[in-house]
Amino acid sequence: MTVADLPKVELHLHHEGAAPPDLIRQLAFEKKVDLAGIFRPDGSYGFRDFVHFLSVYEAATSVLKTPEDYGRLTTAVLEQSAANNVIYCETFLSPDFCGGGDVSAWREYLHAIREAAEAAEARYGIILRGIVTCVRHFGPEAAKSSALCAAETAGDWITGFGMGGDEGKGHQGDFAYAFDMAREAGLKLTTHAGEFGGPDSVREAINDLNVVRIGHGVRAIEDAALVRELADRQITLEVCPGSNVVLGLYPNIAAHPIQTLRDAGVKVTVSTDDPPFFGTNMRREYEMLEAAFGWQADDFTQLNTTAAHAAFCDEDTRARVLKTLEST
Repeated sequence: MTVADLPKVELHLHHEGAAPPDLIRQLAFEKKVDLAGIFRPDGSYGFRDFVHFLSVYEAATSVLKTPEDYGRLTTAVLEQSAANNVIYCETFLSPDFCGGGDVSAWREYLHAIREAAEAAEARYGIILRGIVTCVRHFGPEAAKSSALCAAETAGDWITGFGMGGDEGKGHQGDFAYAFDMAREAGLKLTTHAGEFGGPDSVREAINDLNVVRIGHGVRAIEDAALVRELADRQITLEVCPGSNVVLGLYPNIAAHPIQTLRDAGVKVTVSTDDPPFFGTNMRREYEMLEAAFGWQADDFTQLNTTAAHAAFCDEDTRARVLKTLEST
């Protein structure tokens, strides 16, 4: 068995960002929407930089208009994940895109997503759980609506709350009210930081939002005291190496700080972020890390065990995932 064939746990996946381009083109055709400008000649998504990526992402998402569309999306995403031997996945879902932040509409979207996820679990064995996310550049008021949707549907399937979007807009603390709402509903917390925002954004996330995981977080490496704090407080980083390289944080995987962070005792995991946008998948991530750092099966098993323990799921589900990892 190669390292790419190992069972995998993925904690950082944007649901719409995992949409296969063929599905988005098909939906655009059905809805008579012209999205030709977001694709490269080879059919893949095209963008210039992170800000342009966000606009292309939102354009692609614009054809996902109904619960049925999200059911189709969920099926497609989980087929891809299962093909990469992902056994457990957490996906970021934004009520802003699924019903415009309205709780009743959100419930309808969530029902369709869960129905498709349950069918995929029965067919492929892959387990999916949802993390509701607010979108940073939509502002703190919209975040409150997302948090309310999360709180109203918190339970065994919606298990977390987080934030994505443009790190250049506002500060982590501006969204504290929404995160407090989610925490009071029993949801576990994560947020994007330390990608484009630098190490200070990681510190803000820890101090102002009291999260237990950080999406990306890799630029913490620029602050030795912060690295020690992450290790001491056992805060898990949802690292997406391929995404970081494509978006220009690092020139190649060998220059990525994941090995240094791991050596410093920081809990790191590996995910794909928005795989078709960044030309990656979980097999590809493992192959790149193996080539760059010489990681072997034991390294990846440890990585996945860390991810399983950091997952925002109930203990019975965690035990199932750990049992699968231990049996390989």
